[in-house]
Amino acid sequence: MLEKNSLQLLEEALAVLEQGFSELPEFEAGVRPKHLRAVLQEAALRLQDNFPYPHPLYAGQMLKPPHPVARLAYMLALYINPNNHALDGGRASSAMEKEAVAAIASMFGYTSHLGHLSASGTIANLEALWVARHACPQGLVLASEQAHNTHARMCEVLQLPFQSVATDALGRMDMNALEHTLKHKPTAAVITTLGTTGLGAVDPLHEILRLRERYGFRVHVDAAYGGYFKLAANLDSETRAAFDAISQADSIVVDPHKHGLQPYGCGCVLLRDPAESLFYKHDSPYTYFTSAELHLGEISLECSRPGAAAVALWATQKLLPMVPGGEFANSLEASRRAALAFHRHVANSQTYLAGPRPELDIVVWTLAASGRAAAGHRAQAVFDAAAHRQLHLALLRLPDNLATAWWPVLRNDADRVTALRSCLMKPEHETWLPRILALLDTAARESLSA
Repeated sequence: MLEKNSLQLLEEALAVLEQGFSELPEFEAGVRPKHLRAVLQEAALRLQDNFPYPHPLYAGQMLKPPHPVARLAYMLALYINPNNHALDGGRASSAMEKEAVAAIASMFGYTSHLGHLSASGTIANLEALWVARHACPQGLVLASEQAHNTHARMCEVLQLPFQSVATDALGRMDMNALEHTLKHKPTAAVITTLGTTGLGAVDPLHEILRLRERYGFRVHVDAAYGGYFKLAANLDSETRAAFDAISQADSIVVDPHKHGLQPYGCGCVLLRDPAESLFYKHDSPYTYFTSAELHLGEISLECSRPGAAAVALWATQKLLPMVPGGEFANSLEASRRAALAFHRHVANSQTYLAGPRPELDIVVWTLAASGRAAAGHRAQAVFDAAAHRQLHLALLRLPDNLATAWWPVLRNDADRVTALRSCLMKPEHETWLPRILALLDTAARESLSA
């Protein structure tokens, strides 16, 4: 299951890296191979207590293995261990970060930008909201009920007033509910989610931007999970319209450690207006002296950041350019095709109750039953039976409004419905789908007959 053949390429790259320091006196850090071996073997044994995340039969949570080039480039950079806060600590890796981030900004259609990598989407969203607080200091921050739960927490950290907006029957921000709030309450910013992490729903950004013209708020796009689908050619028309409008957003967050094939943690925050760098103005009296060029720490809330993450992302984008019709875009399209085929299967079976047609690559469904409670118990049983057969799914508690909209046939005997959920993030999921569905059906028959 674990790809190891490329490790020889790492040795070759390390030899090239070492040549760059050939003028230094000979030095090698002392190691004790015997002790290292014992500890590494113990660590490997401990790591066996994990789900098989890289395998196609892991179709549960939002976990996608890094590409081999990202893994190798990250390990290569670790031999230097650069810090991309200041050029003193990461001269080459800072330049690579600027190039990699510029490529992401270009993918989204930004003709100018300010941005950098971060530890995660959470921190990237925090920073975007921090900028929003300076740019629009008065008013609410709004996000849909299906937006990521960290938005409310980050607003609490920043002491920004936050309010959720109801969703429509597809789990997207409801435009009538949004406009009602805009009419009655001053609003500073609207967080638009392009790919909710629960349902994969895409808020109608194009419609939100029209409301911005009337009510004058800042638009932040949380595309941490779904952002790279901007490149996919097989989106439905409404979803495509939302992604096509992304260049008009004031700020964008995307997570290369999700669909960007990177190791954790690698988030990215982008601001459309480079002039917003003035909000970051600060002084670090011992850091920014080796170069007059921009030090990334001058435009970031974080200080120390791993240069290895930038090197890994840069290498991945070199190997797999982010262009429509390219290998990288094709892998996203494969994931969506897999999700659509999965959805057709559960929709055409009397055993399951399907959720809406997937907008990206997340599928949600539950088990046919007389009521919500029974459907939830059956979903849990199928989840357990599938795991016993090495098919790993995920569970989701669906709120009352969506359960009512999706599955009105279920008796309302519980506030929520426990549903099954699959993130078909790996392009291999498409070719493995017949085996995945066969295992799912077997698990359903097994659990329902027990």
